[in-house]
Amino acid sequence: MDSLRKPAKGVRVLVVDDELPITELLQMALTFEGYDVSVASSGREALDVLRTVKPDLLILDVMMPGMDGFTLLRRLREERNDVPVLLLTAKDAVEDRVQGLQLGSDDYVTKPFSLAELVARVEAILRRSGQGTGAPTRIVVGDLVLDEDAHQVLRAGHEIELTATEFKLLRYLMLNANKVVSKAQILDHVWQYDFGGDANIVETYISYLRKKLDGYGPPMIKTVRGVGYSLRAAESA
Repeated sequence: MDSLRKPAKGVRVLVVDDELPITELLQMALTFEGYDVSVASSGREALDVLRTVKPDLLILDVMMPGMDGFTLLRRLREERNDVPVLLLTAKDAVEDRVQGLQLGSDDYVTKPFSLAELVARVEAILRRSGQGTGAPTRIVVGDLVLDEDAHQVLRAGHEIELTATEFKLLRYLMLNANKVVSKAQILDHVWQYDFGGDANIVETYISYLRKKLDGYGPPMIKTVRGVGYSLRAAESA
């Protein structure tokens, strides 16, 4: 079972990306979650939409022809428009992430992205901005429950104490339950651009999580040799 969330009724999201497959995919996924979604294919079109639609969140691609995402974000902040912004960036463009945060973005997701993670980041931004549903956000995989608001993890009813990094790693694995994620993907989403050390840190933290989770049931984290890791409900592990 993947994450269980209460749809955010009436919350407006504007998706800006020049790649039609991406705007269609995000519009479908976010509409399914209960959001009111508008789309634009360029920065200038987004400005036109913003004159009539007052979104609660802007999902903004960085690389677009004409007015790119950074230019649009800078213009919005200069006009004192403080709409929360989630940037879509190229996977290895660390400088894009840093520049986006400096310009006033609230978070970023790298391409290619997991829809589950993107939706979770949307929800987290909206909660911080006061636009969330107010309901606890929980991710459930089998008998494992992660409550983001309470920063609590339970397995088979037993509370498991995790460090901040262990919590982030488990959250990422649970958002991608039943999928195989590579070390590189884990480093990118858990340690992000602050990481500058040995990539073997992933193996170390996976080991920490296994010891804590396996104390209350069958193993859930599977190693796919040469590829990465996959978290699955105990009965399918």
